[in-house]
Amino acid sequence: MGKQTRKPRKRRKPAVGQGLSTRAIHAGEDRERYADSITTPIVQTSTYAFKDSKEIRAYTKGGKERFEYGRYGNPTEKVAQRRMAALEGAEECVIFGSGMSAIVTTILALVHSGDHIVITDDAYKKTLEFCSSYLQRFGVGCTIVPFGDYDALDRAIGPKTRFIFSESPTNPYLNVFDLVRLRRIARKHKVLTLIDSTFATPANQRPLEFGVDLVMHSGTKYLGGHNDILAGAVLGRKELVDEIRVLHKAIGGVIDPHCCYLLLRGLKTFALRMAAQNETAMRVATFLEGHPCVKRVYYPGLKSHRHHRIAKAQMDGFGGVVTFDIKGNLATAKRFLDGLKLCFIAPSLGGVETLITHPALVSYYEYSRKQRYDLGITDTLIRLAVGVEDADDIIADLDQALKRTRRAGRRKR
Repeated sequence: MGKQTRKPRKRRKPAVGQGLSTRAIHAGEDRERYADSITTPIVQTSTYAFKDSKEIRAYTKGGKERFEYGRYGNPTEKVAQRRMAALEGAEECVIFGSGMSAIVTTILALVHSGDHIVITDDAYKKTLEFCSSYLQRFGVGCTIVPFGDYDALDRAIGPKTRFIFSESPTNPYLNVFDLVRLRRIARKHKVLTLIDSTFATPANQRPLEFGVDLVMHSGTKYLGGHNDILAGAVLGRKELVDEIRVLHKAIGGVIDPHCCYLLLRGLKTFALRMAAQNETAMRVATFLEGHPCVKRVYYPGLKSHRHHRIAKAQMDGFGGVVTFDIKGNLATAKRFLDGLKLCFIAPSLGGVETLITHPALVSYYEYSRKQRYDLGITDTLIRLAVGVEDADDIIADLDQALKRTRRAGRRKR
């Protein structure tokens, strides 16, 4: 296909006084709260009492807004959902007990036996596993297409296709989906579009502004921001989210009130954390790209990234994850990880602590070396998720571990 021309994005102008930080702190909360508390209280209950039979009828027949049972909603959860919707620019939001619960429930709510979906091959491993292995039990077909091959994506859509699912940026190579082209293809075939935007967050990218139908987040990561909760969210148009909410009540993947409280607490510093992590990740990526022990760096903010132009056009920041390939072999990668003193070796991301992981050892340990390499998971691939420590300290830790690894390699030779 020829070179695509991109129309400049029309940015939504928030109401006066409603910037990202303001929404992250105040959105979704009533001005007056129980006992005049500043923070939203934790309503720690599984069920709610009715005053009398008239109130039951007002609720069941008259549509009175109130709570009945914990699986159907909670006051603390309600505030978190409204705040998330305000950050993403969505009509509605439903929150789950984990990101995978959000993804699985959404997919099951949107398909019927005989339907078909299309997903890109750079999606999260567990998402791919569910779509390629489990959906067939329900008579739902799944086609996996190479990420970035928009012609293959176009061809994969058939008369029974219900939606296109992808991530942006992806894990671990931080590939960025051209959301303008995604919308064009989806509208041509009249199918829905779902984007997992966990790595971007609403601070850096809001897919709904590009016409994407549903956005998903693992609230475990940047939204919670402290490596202490599990949460997931789905956001979009009211009619679609309500459809998902119905199944959510039946499946029961709910988030508990205390986790909602921690999510709300984390969101209060969300804008500040993302600004710091965006800046630190850019500095770290630039440092690593110039390091003699590093073969290649993958970060959308770098001009060397194959989707830098797309990221620059549709993102306000490039995120806190930097993936890089070091020179050497598996033993080299292990020595590097073992030499770190500040960064924790851990598989998650998005918290205030800097975490680093080795996909081959942690996420793909059950795969053969050939299977891993076919997926692009090499022996020397490292994924770094920067926290909010001083950037100089993170860089110094990486530098000393890389240098120590190089010296150890020379001694062995």
